[in-house]
Amino acid sequence: MNNERYDIAIVGSGPAGLSAAINAKIRNKSIILFGIKELSNKVMKAPIVNNYLGFYNITGKEFKEKFKKHLEFMDISVTTEKINTIYSMGDYFALDVNGKMYEAKTVILATGIEYTKPLKGEEKLLGKGVGYCATCDAPLYKGKIVTIIGYNKEAEADANYVSELAEKTYYIPVYKDELDLKDNVEIIKDRVIEIQGNEKVEKVILKNGSIDTDGVFVLKDSVSPGQLVPGLEMENNHIKVDLNMATSIKGCFAAGDCTGRPYQYIKSAGQGQVAALNAVSYLDSNKN
Repeated sequence: MNNERYDIAIVGSGPAGLSAAINAKIRNKSIILFGIKELSNKVMKAPIVNNYLGFYNITGKEFKEKFKKHLEFMDISVTTEKINTIYSMGDYFALDVNGKMYEAKTVILATGIEYTKPLKGEEKLLGKGVGYCATCDAPLYKGKIVTIIGYNKEAEADANYVSELAEKTYYIPVYKDELDLKDNVEIIKDRVIEIQGNEKVEKVILKNGSIDTDGVFVLKDSVSPGQLVPGLEMENNHIKVDLNMATSIKGCFAAGDCTGRPYQYIKSAGQGQVAALNAVSYLDSNKN
């Protein structure tokens, strides 16, 4: 367990999370920012950005570099550990990273929106062989067959870890990139049609065949906020917030695409600022 209790934990490193981090840092709050090395896959994939005030005719990659330089200037680093669950403990939050706990007095959720629909059978078999955290559940599959459906580069490290425990590990990439996998991981470049099973996972149906498997890890860019934070009130698949970006849980705020449409970078950055300033006000009003 990390002994430090941060003022604000920010989950997500897109425009909303970065804006929240910058504004919280300006207000002299201790922060921890959880995200990915590339900051935002959505931003990275943008061919051109023209509707962000002050920045125009800029590619997603150039836009990301601007964000990165701003973080460096503010001396803010990104913690590239994946949060599995966030528990409200009353006067603080416990953030679980594969059994390692971080603590924060407030939380800002800036997790983005999951653009991929669940696979056929994914929700039905969730907890019955389908999981979202390979590093948490890998020990359950010692000596068994595991299939990992990876939506990003980060999933490769999880596949390598699982392969140390499982008898057989299959990896199905849902992206185009160079793969960095151990020799004992079998790569399958095919489209997943369905995850099948009655009481538990039995096989993965592909466009060109099928795989018998004991477990399936679906590793996407983000998990549903409702799964991430037990008890969080949702509305139309988004986090329900008020004008202060406060959620249904005291001390927990949210910003960006995860709070609803429009899915725009400048809106997300603005909401990130609002969430951070209100988290600061919350902290200041709860000083002992």
